[in-house]
Amino acid sequence: MFRKVLIANRGEIACRIAATLHEMGIRSVAVFSDADRGALHTRLCDEAWRVGPAEARESYLNVEAILDAARASGAEAVHPGFGVLAENATFADAVEAAGLTFIGPTGRQIRDMGDKRAARNIAQKAGVPIVPGAEGADVDALAKAAAKIGYPVMVKAALGGGGKGMKAVHDEAALREAVESAMRLARSAFGDASVYLEKLVTRARHIEVQVVGDGHGRAVHLFERECSLQRRHQKVVEEAPSAAITPELRAAITSAAVRLAEAVDYRGAGTIEMLLAPSGEFYFLEMNTRLQVEHPVTEFITGIDLVRAQLHVAATGTLPFEQDAVRHRGHAIEARLYAEDASRGFLPQAGTASRVRWPHGSFVRVDRGIEAGDDVSVHYDPMLAKVIAFGSTRDAALARLTGALDTARVHGVVTNLPFLRALTRAPQVARAEFDTEWIEREFLPGFEALMQAPAPDLALAAVAIAEAMGLTAARPDGAEKHVAKTKTPFETLGRWRQAGLDS
Repeated sequence: MFRKVLIANRGEIACRIAATLHEMGIRSVAVFSDADRGALHTRLCDEAWRVGPAEARESYLNVEAILDAARASGAEAVHPGFGVLAENATFADAVEAAGLTFIGPTGRQIRDMGDKRAARNIAQKAGVPIVPGAEGADVDALAKAAAKIGYPVMVKAALGGGGKGMKAVHDEAALREAVESAMRLARSAFGDASVYLEKLVTRARHIEVQVVGDGHGRAVHLFERECSLQRRHQKVVEEAPSAAITPELRAAITSAAVRLAEAVDYRGAGTIEMLLAPSGEFYFLEMNTRLQVEHPVTEFITGIDLVRAQLHVAATGTLPFEQDAVRHRGHAIEARLYAEDASRGFLPQAGTASRVRWPHGSFVRVDRGIEAGDDVSVHYDPMLAKVIAFGSTRDAALARLTGALDTARVHGVVTNLPFLRALTRAPQVARAEFDTEWIEREFLPGFEALMQAPAPDLALAAVAIAEAMGLTAARPDGAEKHVAKTKTPFETLGRWRQAGLDS
């Protein structure tokens, strides 16, 4: 096993990786930009090395600076976390060329599975169902293909992820505009203007399978996750297992995922993402060749540390466990906490977290990247933490997550906590009756109207809180009538966010 590992990332994922390294007795090396000097991940690691100024492309995306830090620190391996350099094939190759171990897939695997066109072809050859589609850079040819497939279709950039370049279109005029827009974005973001089309599967659910491969043609799965609660193709709340999956469907989806991972001799932890149609048919969507943000829910239900599994594969070239040894029990749900203002179109926020309180409990886990006094920078992804709860049933897990979100506090920076608190209380979420478009189609319109409502005065806010807690309180004139119409303190308080409600 390695003696020292450099973490080529920042924030909560760097903190999470450092925790496993410490548990295994492996020294951890952090890297930081000028904007992150003294950040939590640098304090949790055994040592920290500066890699450049605040701009990500000059620091966290600076391959030579990362490699210099690895060599200078004496690290034997590099863990890329997720995002940033995790799916950069050139970086993976550079790490190996420098005589270090890349804790992840090979550069070839990242290239093959990171290109949605190539990945679709590989999936099809492996017998994994794919959504009907077309690819290319000729707008006229794509328009003809869309007419043959049938509208609506989804336009996507061929490379990259995170929802970039994706747009649903319902006619040829919209298609041409979306293709041209996606090509411009793809050229700018990924250096490749290619796009492709997929038949849009409406009212679909997003199901993904966690896999681990040894790099020599053998892979295992760790069951599925439900990631249908999304906004603008970005996951918001994830859970495992999926309430929409029957045992028979689970067997079919997980075996398809394993076939695909084995077809590319996949090395390390990865995720096969699928669309589940209302009919029960499933289709390959893409593969994420890295650890996922939502991996903790899988860890909760299986009891398997996925970072430890990554380290084992990278060090030994063997699987850390056989398929028969993987079991799941209970249910886990995760919510992503961002520094963003839900009342202003989820605009990213920055500032200093003057006061932070994270929930605690035997069945609650918080993977966080900040503590009180830490700065939240404008330069990086606004995700601050992930709040994860476990229960013997889905209802128990959701109740614990809702309670954990209620007790979480981040002052000094506006966060999406009000949005998450409202979302986890929605009846449709409780019944698991949602799809990938449900938040934007049904939940957001009511939420946005609420957030734009006039804020109540301090007296009314105090009464609403007292009512919610089951306490008695002196009511100002007219307050009782106001509170009587209120179902939750959130609905009463409306726009009172961290600066008002929580403080």
